[in-house]
Amino acid sequence: MKRGTVYLEPHQTEWERAAEGTIQTLKSILGSIAAEIQHIGSTSIKIISAKPIIDIAVAVNDYELVLNKCDELRKADIVFRFDERPEQLLFVMGDFEKDTRSHHIHVVLYGSDEWNNYINFRDYLNSNIEAAREYEAVKLRLSEQYPDDRIAYTDGKQEVIDRLLADARVWKRKQLSK
Repeated sequence: MKRGTVYLEPHQTEWERAAEGTIQTLKSILGSIAAEIQHIGSTSIKIISAKPIIDIAVAVNDYELVLNKCDELRKADIVFRFDERPEQLLFVMGDFEKDTRSHHIHVVLYGSDEWNNYINFRDYLNSNIEAAREYEAVKLRLSEQYPDDRIAYTDGKQEVIDRLLADARVWKRKQLSK
């Protein structure tokens, strides 16, 4: 997907295969540095449309150990994009000559709010069709409204994401108490 643009596609099983391949590559490079690696984001929610960009969350205990692997990651076409510590490090994959992205790799601290939000949001939407469809409806409306403005698209989703994340936290607590 060209950077800055927005379009959605129906869920594709190839996204799951692409995510698994990337997860295996990350595991081979990062080894025990990665406490856990998961496919997240809309491409991991099986019943909704999504931008065709695979999101992966990598949980770590030490950002510096990951940054020390930048050369190895680059050889696997995983390029360091920016550092937002303490929230995350972002790596991307894609065709940089064509300014396209195929993957966003979010490196976050294991057990952090960011990690828990990524996992809980995905799991909640995969288990709650009504919530997933509500999220998809907002995404579809915004993608039509802002096809060339990824920032406005992302900002427009924030209110529904915040509300669904609150619902996901309640849902997760109930799941853990069973």
